[in-house]
Amino acid sequence: MLPSREEILKIVTFKTSRSGGKGGQNVNKVSSKVELIFNLEQSEQLSDEEKALLKLKLEHRLDTDGLLHIVSQEDRSQLLNKEKTVAKLIDLLKRSLVVQKKRKPTRVPKAVVQKRLKNKSVISERKESRKKPNFD
Repeated sequence: MLPSREEILKIVTFKTSRSGGKGGQNVNKVSSKVELIFNLEQSEQLSDEEKALLKLKLEHRLDTDGLLHIVSQEDRSQLLNKEKTVAKLIDLLKRSLVVQKKRKPTRVPKAVVQKRLKNKSVISERKESRKKPNFD
């Protein structure tokens, strides 16, 4: 089960730092860049199967300690960046916990095969008719 926003806020830690980008001299004074750190193992709301699935799907985003880092520095406001990181985390967890259905292999119908072969022979005859006759 996906943890709620309030439960996520209890689990995660935030780090702030100065960010580049728009803001003029404000950039040099205010720490508006927010980094959200989510420990997958310590999350009590997720079951063991969900943790295993998340580890598998997010392995390229996890660091060596198994922590998930999400960064936002788009806005001038630290609060807005904090909200964006939480929204990104929730979206990432939702997308990662979706299990895709296994595809059932099907056979190609006979009519489709016959149509393809007939079309192939028609094109072959058309190209053959464009050649100059050989009088040897």
